[in-house]
Amino acid sequence: MNTLILAAENTISGNVGAIGYGLAALGPGIGVGIIFGQGVQAMARQPEMTNVIRQNMLLGFAVVEALALIGFVVPFVHS
Repeated sequence: MNTLILAAENTISGNVGAIGYGLAALGPGIGVGIIFGQGVQAMARQPEMTNVIRQNMLLGFAVVEALALIGFVVPFVHS
């Protein structure tokens, strides 16, 4: 009986972690969309600054994706 309850608790805990990460992935997804959307607009307005804008876009993308990867790893470390 105790084994069955423990197995159910582990299953519920794992499902909550998956749902939590799914919700946490919304933020970086929105952030990446904003970064590239605004970057393309900036390049259209000032074509001479394309290289600088692209560098800043990629830096912002790397930071946002690092946050997403941290959010992916935390549930595994916490368990």
